[in-house]
Amino acid sequence: MPPRLFFFPLLVPALAAFVLFLLLGWKMDAVYVAFTALVSSVLTLMAVRELLQRRLARLARQILQRPEGSASPLTSEDQREQFDEVTLFQRSLESLHQRMSARNAGLHQEARTLTAVLDGMAEGIWVTDAEGTVVRHNDALRAMLRPTGEIVGQRPLALLRHDSLNEAVMRACHEGASTRLELTLEGLLPLTLAIRVTPLGGDLPGSAAVFHDVTELRHLEKVRKDFVANVSHELRTPITAIRGYAETLQGGALGDAQVAARMVDIIHRQSERLSELVEDLLELSRLESREVKLRVQDVSMALVSTRAAEVVRHKAQGKRIALELNVPPDVVARGDERGLEQVLLNLLDNAVKYTPEGGRVTVSGGREDGRCVVHVHDSGVGIESRHLARIFERFYRVDKGRSRDMGGTGLGLSIVKHLLSAMGGEIRVESQPNEGSTFTIFLPATVPSEAAAG
Repeated sequence: MPPRLFFFPLLVPALAAFVLFLLLGWKMDAVYVAFTALVSSVLTLMAVRELLQRRLARLARQILQRPEGSASPLTSEDQREQFDEVTLFQRSLESLHQRMSARNAGLHQEARTLTAVLDGMAEGIWVTDAEGTVVRHNDALRAMLRPTGEIVGQRPLALLRHDSLNEAVMRACHEGASTRLELTLEGLLPLTLAIRVTPLGGDLPGSAAVFHDVTELRHLEKVRKDFVANVSHELRTPITAIRGYAETLQGGALGDAQVAARMVDIIHRQSERLSELVEDLLELSRLESREVKLRVQDVSMALVSTRAAEVVRHKAQGKRIALELNVPPDVVARGDERGLEQVLLNLLDNAVKYTPEGGRVTVSGGREDGRCVVHVHDSGVGIESRHLARIFERFYRVDKGRSRDMGGTGLGLSIVKHLLSAMGGEIRVESQPNEGSTFTIFLPATVPSEAAAG
């Protein structure tokens, strides 16, 4: 309050008393009365001012100490000491406090909802300020980047050392331009991220970036491309041979009975190879799509081994390869009988195929760690260690030229792996060049009846 407004109310009563007494002719009494009125006004004003200050101070303490959203009812002491103006002021503050509390509660709930939505997303998200510094992110981004420290407060180059991402963030912050890019993060497990960087929009400064993990997608695309390329190559070889010899026959070779017979025999072998390739592709496709219905039951591995050996025995005898079966009759596995016969047939066929004349192929079985185990060992050419991790891939060949000459489709071991996996089993391989190979299959074993009875 300005000083002139403060002193004027004090002087008015004293001046009025002084003038009144002068008019009545009491000069000295006018001075005393005016002075007394002035002192009384001052004391009264001081008392009122003290009371008002005390009330306002109490009101200020109540407001500062009050929890958000709570009401503050007037006490009887407050009602005795307060002025109407103070009451009005307090009620105004109460109303303002309640409105602010309601608004803050709404903002807090919106913030919690936004945080829950962001943290529930599979995509990583970060938000930067106008200078490109990260001010917010979600849990998925931390799981993707696996930073050693905090993400908030960092620049893009400090988190991902890729100039293209930093440039995209700067363009979004300063030019309002959106950018799509894809980055591969090197490491123990390489990570491929598809990123979209956009400005925040409106009058908000800064940018936002959304990170999609496309590592598995890119891997599947590569597998698909490799598969198409391998299938095309594998189909082209027999088709080219069939077409070439057929054109030769059409060109006049039919007149030479000996040459024609040899060419027809080649065409027949290549057509069989083409048929085998198509059948293997269909079988593998059915296994991968789980269209094959397996009938899981107790299967005697000795019986299945004998059936598979009979199929390849003629080929083994033609190369003077000794084929031995040492699977005890009590080795019984849980699996699909037809599927297990196909597994052993593929393994035995490969063993005979890559074992030189005069070699040996042995099938043995037993139980290990509660599982049924069957070993297929050969004394063949063996496999180098660098190939062992990939021999179960489709169309993977250790020696491409020799494998094709021997009539393989490159899908046998892949079918074996998928069949065993569908039956809850697995396969392992041990091999050394020029020392042979041992393929071992593991299957759930049947509990013996005497053990079950006990």
